[in-house]
Amino acid sequence: MSAELRATFESALLLVPHLQVQNANAISSPMTWGFPSITAFVGLMAALERKLGAAAGLQFNGVGVVCHRFEAQTHRSYTHSFHLSRNPVRKDGSTAGIVEEGRIHLDISLVFDVSLSSKVADDAARQQLAQTVADLLATMRIAGGSVIAPHTSRARRTLQPQLRLEAEDPKQQADEFAKLSRRLLPGFALVARDDLLQAHQRTLSQRQTDGQPATALDAWLDLSRINTRAVRVPVEPVASTTGESPAPGAADDKPAAPERIEWQRDARPGWLVPIPVGYAALSELHPAGSVTQARDASTPLRFVESVFSIGQWISPHRLRDAAQLIWWPTYDEATGLYRCRNACAPETFQGSANALAAEPAPATPVDTVSA
Repeated sequence: MSAELRATFESALLLVPHLQVQNANAISSPMTWGFPSITAFVGLMAALERKLGAAAGLQFNGVGVVCHRFEAQTHRSYTHSFHLSRNPVRKDGSTAGIVEEGRIHLDISLVFDVSLSSKVADDAARQQLAQTVADLLATMRIAGGSVIAPHTSRARRTLQPQLRLEAEDPKQQADEFAKLSRRLLPGFALVARDDLLQAHQRTLSQRQTDGQPATALDAWLDLSRINTRAVRVPVEPVASTTGESPAPGAADDKPAAPERIEWQRDARPGWLVPIPVGYAALSELHPAGSVTQARDASTPLRFVESVFSIGQWISPHRLRDAAQLIWWPTYDEATGLYRCRNACAPETFQGSANALAAEPAPATPVDTVSA
């Protein structure tokens, strides 16, 4: 983009609050389920920009996601099982063997980091553009789910989208984001915690007794589950109430101090979740139409695998600015890595029970896990 063209755009934040999404895809990757993958929202952002077109004067740079409510379509006995539809059925009415589909209902707010054309100058024009984006979102799929319109006129009035220019002064930016974050409450924002994955890998390597360093996969799996371990706790001896002094030599015959076993759960610094954050190439880029039975014969094709990291759900009011909320896509053509990134800094979480984040970063960062 030329300097002249860049000068005609200003940084802004676009808030689309409380989107009701039904039957979104709950299977976010081959190894995770629950909230949809962040790549689904980055893909939504790209599709939205294409539908708006260049004439709208809006360029999308990143997206932040805040979840207010979720309802996974599952039932639980010993394990969770998805509610599955029985269609299609065979001629005799029996259920056909189909691929399992996980679904979830969501109430989410989206915050887009955008570049706004200077031709959208006044507040009325910005509000009209924000409403256009919200109306267009209502016609699109979000992670495969359908957007449901508000049921009452009051809800439609109170849940208006908002497009605001960002101030140049950092302090004023922080004040404006504090006001914006209050509109996102109650809710939880998804941020990246690559620093925890790196720190926990070092911690596990120090615990290894065979001399083999822990891998990023070891750290990712350990942070993804609830770990409980048995710990020996000494029992304080009961003091004698007779007042008699022990006989000489009795101390040598005293049995070992009694112990009891306690099951303790490993502490976690917050609501941590394993998340897919992109894709890593498994093959070269095949020319369009060279792979049989490809979905699109006019687009080059490459086989990929999911890339994973650790995320954390955090209340928006704990974030200092919009940059800590926003996810943006990156692509390294040399390595074939498509990766969604987030700039939430570890110091944001100081004061929590987070000993892992306080450790120094490794010389060679390991922030992702390939499936």
